[in-house]
Amino acid sequence: MCIAVFIWQDHPLYPFILLLNRDEYHNRPTKPLAWWEVEGGGGTCCCDIVGGRDGLAGGTWLASNRDGRVAFLTNVREVESIPQAKSRGHLPVRFLESKKHPSEFAEELVKEADQYNGFNLIIADLCSKTMVYITNRPKQDKVSAIQVSPGIHVLSNARLDSPWPKAERLRHSFKDQLARYGDGEVCVKEMVEKLMRDTVKDDKSMLPHIYPVEREYQMSSIFVEEETPSGRHGTRSTSALSVKASGEVNFHETYLEKEFWKEKSVTYQIEMMK
Repeated sequence: MCIAVFIWQDHPLYPFILLLNRDEYHNRPTKPLAWWEVEGGGGTCCCDIVGGRDGLAGGTWLASNRDGRVAFLTNVREVESIPQAKSRGHLPVRFLESKKHPSEFAEELVKEADQYNGFNLIIADLCSKTMVYITNRPKQDKVSAIQVSPGIHVLSNARLDSPWPKAERLRHSFKDQLARYGDGEVCVKEMVEKLMRDTVKDDKSMLPHIYPVEREYQMSSIFVEEETPSGRHGTRSTSALSVKASGEVNFHETYLEKEFWKEKSVTYQIEMMK
């Protein structure tokens, strides 16, 4: 399970700032933030996608490219799942490899969304200032794809901006922290430390009651740490992605590797935003 908070097209210096915690089992193979490598021409070469990568299924939870496209994903909390479902982590990759407008990509995805377990996908094109949110849950509702409005939004494991307690805490903290910086430069690393390491848990009466109460209680903090029958589970990485109006992108990740925290950063330029 993951949680993300972001501001979209509502800051004088930054069209987009995103903070995202990825929660996963500690024993799941994972590659940290980097430009992806692909096989071809008798060897490996870098492709145009940058982000962390799931070492098991090959997809991602957050990635971007030099064309100004960004995609990130959370799973929907649900009890039942499709046994032979397609991997949700490939959805961001498909968007980044595509040249389609976000709305066109979303329209195509809606037609096959029932082949995936519950997901929340956000895709954005910084150059056209377009962001679209797609989800295939709840099952009884029609699969929806909607334009994301300017402002602050939180995505957890329910629909976009669902008022789960930890989502609301993160929204208010993010808004307050941005207000401290005013219209000037934002120290994204400082925001990560202050907002995304929060281990405060919710009152059990406020939980969504989808999973057993004790499990949900352990997952009710922004930064998650828990022991489960399947092994240690919790926040494996925190990503911070900021895009300036000039097109400069700063992508920073702190990640857990063999129980030690490490960090990596990548900076690049979106040429079409110069």
